[in-house]
Amino acid sequence: MWLFRRKGPSGFSSSSTAEEVTQGIDATGLTAIVTGASSGIGTETTRVLALRGAHVIMGVRNMAAAKDVKEAIVKDIPTAKIDAIELDLSSMSSVRKFASEFKSAGHPLNILINNAGIMATPFLLSKDKIELQFATNHIGHFLLTNLLLDTMKKTAHSSSKEGRIVNVSSEAHRYAYPEGIRFDRINDPSGYSSWPAYGQSKLANILHAKELTKQFKEDGTNITANALHPGVIQTNLFRHNNVINGNHVIKGLVNVLGRVLLKNVQQGAATTCYAALHPQVKGVSGEYFADSNISKPRPQAEDEVLAKKLWDFSKDLTK
Repeated sequence: MWLFRRKGPSGFSSSSTAEEVTQGIDATGLTAIVTGASSGIGTETTRVLALRGAHVIMGVRNMAAAKDVKEAIVKDIPTAKIDAIELDLSSMSSVRKFASEFKSAGHPLNILINNAGIMATPFLLSKDKIELQFATNHIGHFLLTNLLLDTMKKTAHSSSKEGRIVNVSSEAHRYAYPEGIRFDRINDPSGYSSWPAYGQSKLANILHAKELTKQFKEDGTNITANALHPGVIQTNLFRHNNVINGNHVIKGLVNVLGRVLLKNVQQGAATTCYAALHPQVKGVSGEYFADSNISKPRPQAEDEVLAKKLWDFSKDLTK
């Protein structure tokens, strides 16, 4: 049973699935990258884009898992066009290698879905010595997007089709640190808190789409950039929560409540697929979506000065 079925202006609701929001849409001839495609909503996003005819390149850390995903999808959809390239978003060298490999293959690129993420981890540094959640959820995707922008611009120009960048954010952006982005304390373990740090990285995803939108409008580039909240998905909750994982009673209760209150993977991938493919989203950019409808983020997420500051900060980190 799903409790919140009320449809928004788009005609869809929190219970809509990825297949439902893309019903009747033909994505034949489009090429998409989906990061974090070997599990959860990334896998379902890949499956539904392939179902609609898109050629999907999965960006994945685990190539063995990607092989299994591809085989399962192709078994279900024999016409599916799916490839996989290794990608670890916490490593800038891996991101550069992925982009180089993708470009060497000569693929066009219509849709970039920055989906991969980690949630509420203990304090850790990435290979590039950046706090791991910020490094994986924002910096890796920031660099990947910049490295693929030329390809997206060329594809949009030659095909006369709008390119779309989709950043999978979260309602958790509302619970970032009070100042939003801790530019001077990104790597400070003393003030670190796993959930606000996760919120910070998700706020960065929205600000990233905002600044991209501003730049595309200034350049007259036919690419949009939006961010979204996929919903709270049962599969990826509480991975790092020792209190819940250590208590079988609480864990059992969470699982039971989850089946009633939370989204399944098919519903969880809906807003991503809607933002990536739906005609209603044509020309819409710099927005924040939830339940396949435009939503209102935290005020800081609409701060253009903060978005530009984050852009410059990220640019310096990825030099």
